[in-house]
Formats: sequence, C-alpha cells, structure tokens
Amino acid sequence: MAITESARPTHHHPVALARGFLTGGVSGASLAALVVGAVVERVPLFVGGLVLPAVYGLLLCLAGIPRRARETAVAPVTALAMIEDLKAIGGETGDVPVRFELTVAPDDTSAYRVEVVQHINLVDLPDYRPRGIVVVRYPPDRPWKVEIVERPTAEWRSRAAGARLDSVPGPAVVSEPPEGCAFGFVGLLGLLLGAAAVILLFRTDLFGEEDAAKPPSSDRPSVTRTSSTTVTSSATGTVTIDAGRSMLDKGELRRAIDSLTKDDVKRTALTVVVQERLLSVVFTPSGAEAAPHFAPRSLPYERFPALVEEASGLGAGSPRSWQLTADRLTGALTIRVSVTGPDGTASLETDAQGRVIRRIPAS
Repeated sequence: MAITESARPTHHHPVALARGFLTGGVSGASLAALVVGAVVERVPLFVGGLVLPAVYGLLLCLAGIPRRARETAVAPVTALAMIEDLKAIGGETGDVPVRFELTVAPDDTSAYRVEVVQHINLVDLPDYRPRGIVVVRYPPDRPWKVEIVERPTAEWRSRAAGARLDSVPGPAVVSEPPEGCAFGFVGLLGLLLGAAAVILLFRTDLFGEEDAAKPPSSDRPSVTRTSSTTVTSSATGTVTIDAGRSMLDKGELRRAIDSLTKDDVKRTALTVVVQERLLSVVFTPSGAEAAPHFAPRSLPYERFPALVEEASGLGAGSPRSWQLTADRLTGALTIRVSVTGPDGTASLETDAQGRVIRRIPAS
C-alpha cells in the first residue's frame, strides 16, 4: 500500500477571526467593568462585568447549534488504523485515559499519522498493543478527531483481523490546526478595545472626581488643565471649570466645594457665590469665629438647578446670566438666586434647606 501524508485541514478564517475578536472584546469589557465598577462603586457596572461573559457564552452556544446539527448529520468515515504507540496517562481503575499514536488508512484517501487520547476500560486495555490493527471513525472534515471503535461490526472486525498496514514515518502529522498569529492579534485587539470602551464611557467617574477632590497645595495653586482650575488661600477659594460645562451639572458643585475643603472638612465660610462656571468661597478668617459663618458643605447643592430654573420663570425671559449667593448676614442662612434676561432681573430667596421664602419678579 502506498502511504503518503494527507493534506492538513484549515479553519474557516473569517469566522474564526470574528469569533476571536468578539471573545477578546467581551473579555476586555468584562474585566474593565469589574475593575471600574469596584473603583467608582457602581454595583450595576460590577454585576454587568460578571453577567456579560455568561450571556456571551450562552449566545455563542446557541449560535453553534446549527453547525453542530450539520456536523452530526454528516456520516463519519470508518477506516482501519495501526497502533504505532500507546501510553496510559492516568487512572488505575475504571476507564483509563490512553494516548494513542495511530497510522490511519482510509479507503479513499492517503494514510496519515495522528495522536489521540481516548478512555479505555481497564479490562480491555490488554487488547490494544503496538502494531495492532483497530477500527476508527472520524468526521470527514476533521480527520484529527479520530475515535477508536471499541465494538466494530462483524465486517470491520473481519477486515481488521486480516489487514496489514505500513507505518507513516515521523511524528503525528495531522492535528487540529492552530488559529495562527492573525487570530491572536485580533483577539488581543478586541481585548484592548473592549477595555478601552468601558474606561472611556466612565472616564468622568474615574478621573473627574479624583481631579476635583485633589487636596490643594498651601504654597501655590493646584491646576487641573483638563477639568478645572482650583485656587485656594487662607481667606478665599475659587474653582473655575472648562467651557461647555456648568456648575449646575449633576455633582459638579459638590465636587468643586469638596476640592476647596478637602484639607479641612470642618472649614467654615462667610459667603459662597456660584455662577455658570465659577465657584467662589470667602472662608472665615482665623480669630473671626464670632462673625456669622456656616459650613459650605451643608448647602443644598442638589436644589440649585431647580432654584435657577424657578427664578428664570419670574419674568426675566431667557436667562443670559445667573448667580447664587449664600450668607448669614441677616442672622439665618439665606440663599439668594438672581437671573438676568432680556426683560430684566428676577430673584428669589430660600432658607438653608432650599425652600423658597420670597420671590421677586422682573420689573
């Protein structure tokens, strides 16, 4: 019998590359979601990092059902094979995993050499020996997935008993082909892009709060060029944010005031003034504790957007500018909101909890 090496099968590259990219992307996004969710303390994001791989695995399994059905419908190839070598690789009772090196000789194509691992019952193990002939089967499109038929039909038993096969020289030459460098590259690319997407989506939570809450230096101003400029001294403190942002944005005022009082959370103020992109605080000077002061952290900053909106509806027209001022000049803490528009200036006053106590329409 003329023995030659069989052709090496190949993967369906576009499908394999797409699967590798998606798997890498899901892995990167999941890992980043777990880390970012833990850092910014967002439980839904952290849980999403746990659930995403499970959902992806389920979808991958469902998507593979048609392929597995097609593979099951294809009749396997049955052939004779000669055992070149075998070695038990574990277990002493029941079914023992055995590594076989076989020369497979199909009827209609060239013979090839392959290495497989199969569990063999310990009682049947003496029936398998080097140079012995066995019956095998494998999918026609995956000749490396060889399985020894432990109980072949009478016809194949008869053929195996009288067969003489020649060895294919050399080591096993047919095996599942590696995915290749391209697969590894697209997998790594998907991993990086998935992680980067999550980090970019939550970059404000990750970096914005740290920049705004960074303790100011006592020697010189602390400047964060991409977020805000914070300047403090013993008597005053200001925070200026970038164009396109507003002090009324969610959490912006709270972060700004925290950046001014981070080094002393009990620090008190005489006046707090808020404008569109500017927060100014006049702190209580040392030795002036008798002056009417208050804790700037106690102001109801979450109420400020609604107060500005309410003041805008008092007849000033579309607001061109607005300002909030908090002080205790009259004894009780008072917050004054003024809005200037084309029809004049309207204002209102609230108590320390942000409840409106006086409205002054535009005149």
